[in-house]
Amino acid sequence: MLVELRLENYAVIDNVAVEFASGLNLLTGETGAGKSILIDALALLLGEKASSDVIRAGADRAVISAVFQGEGPAEKPLAETLAANGLDESDDGSLILRREIATGGKGRVFVNNQPATVAVLRQLAPHLATIHAQNESILAFDGPARLSLLDAFAGSKTESVSETFARWKGIRAHIEELERNEQDRLRLLDLWIFQKREIEQAKLQPEEDERLETEKRVLANAERIYNAAMNAFDLLYEGNASTSSSLRAAQKQIEELSRYEPKFQDALAAVETARISVEDIGATLRDYAGGIQASPEHLAEVEDRLALIDRLKRKYGPTLDAVIAFGAEVATKLSDVENKDEILHQLRADLTKASVAYLGAARALSKKRGDAARRLEKLVEAEINDLAMKSAFRIEITTSEEDGNWSPMGIDQIVYMISTNPGEPLRQLEHMASGGELSRLMLALKVSVETDTSTASKKESVARVPSPAKRAGSPRSSPQRTLVFDEIDSGIGGRAAEAVGKKLKALARANQVLCVTHLPQIATFADHHYVIEKKDSAGRFRTSIRAVSGDERTEEVARMLSGAKLTETSRKHAEQMIKTNG
Repeated sequence: MLVELRLENYAVIDNVAVEFASGLNLLTGETGAGKSILIDALALLLGEKASSDVIRAGADRAVISAVFQGEGPAEKPLAETLAANGLDESDDGSLILRREIATGGKGRVFVNNQPATVAVLRQLAPHLATIHAQNESILAFDGPARLSLLDAFAGSKTESVSETFARWKGIRAHIEELERNEQDRLRLLDLWIFQKREIEQAKLQPEEDERLETEKRVLANAERIYNAAMNAFDLLYEGNASTSSSLRAAQKQIEELSRYEPKFQDALAAVETARISVEDIGATLRDYAGGIQASPEHLAEVEDRLALIDRLKRKYGPTLDAVIAFGAEVATKLSDVENKDEILHQLRADLTKASVAYLGAARALSKKRGDAARRLEKLVEAEINDLAMKSAFRIEITTSEEDGNWSPMGIDQIVYMISTNPGEPLRQLEHMASGGELSRLMLALKVSVETDTSTASKKESVARVPSPAKRAGSPRSSPQRTLVFDEIDSGIGGRAAEAVGKKLKALARANQVLCVTHLPQIATFADHHYVIEKKDSAGRFRTSIRAVSGDERTEEVARMLSGAKLTETSRKHAEQMIKTNG
């Protein structure tokens, strides 16, 4: 969950840091104070496109940073994403994101204080937070997202479908490669034969280039190497004042000394060991020098061989191992072509088996989705009817077993349909005109998916709808994520506003929820209340944010009830609402 968000020189904010907590975090403030600025900044940390327009006037860059604290199983996908991008995890399980936006459109990204890219932020985003601003949530609510939401509600696992799809697709691609038209096949066949012959004739050996480079250095410097080895041998063993002779002389003296003083026995043994080591090294140097031959002819042969290997590496791979692997790959392709009919027969049999396996997994997933869709329809419809939207809600699932419609997510296409007024036809959720309605519908969907119903409620007929109290249920035992709702209270008030507050409260049992609101009825449900203010300081507006509680919170809710002029009645009303809904 999000534990800290910090903004520097962003829009009208010079420097603000706010700490968030689990549960329902509500942000309030006067119109134009900059409540949505925080949401927009968080979106940038999740990979949204940036513009230098957000840099505060007079500054050369804006900086947004956030700290997310992981817990439980939520850490695994994050860790996998970090590892895939070569980034280290923090010791305490936190994730630190930082994005700098500079004038001219340039910027930098850091993850756990390591350089990264905006693409990495987008990969991390699904595991961290989801922002439901009025139309933005629907713009991202594409086909895969619709399927994922229903699968999350159904508890469906798509791994089997994606794995069988990958196998089927791989076999089909192999068949298509073998069935290319004759002209392409013959053209590639000649090329493969040439490449195979060229690599085979070279008779390459693993690590041969490294071995030849060493041999080349020795041959090119044979005289110098011979002299160095023999000089070292002479100093260690052969010369009159060699190390070996000196150690032998010292050994005799210490041996005489040890007859009178036994404590020198250890020193005598150490000198003996040193003498033996020196003589062994000397013998090695002598033998090595004896094997050195200054042969210009052999040097030329080594250089020619290295030139051949370098030419093959330029054509077929950066390393010798890559060239050898390329040769093996070409040989396999030629074998496939030469045994095309036999291989195609086997591949088609394999493709049939893969198709059957995929369709079996996809049909099982499709059935589970259909059952879940009927349950989710009733739950969502009941939720949105509580939110001042007398709506009909349907989930249309189109299933096609034609292989052109197969995907790693199955054979289903899902469309969420809604009618926001009685008597109006159902239409796609994405085509709704009202941003407030869109956000409230997303809230209803999230509440339905993220909260459990009782076991008895889940087994009820789809014709029966659980009561609101039962629908609220208990939170799912799933990793906590950050869900952000912006302006979901547009166009509502009274009972509907109170219902929205209750939905947010229910959703916050299993997730961290951040919500920007204008309504006091919603604000009173907050677990943590933040006020955003814009003030004139030295002729320039600055936005600040602070957590409020106790009397300060009562004052803020009273302001939301009565406007700029507070009354004792509004204060008492605010106090009572907080006491009732808190």
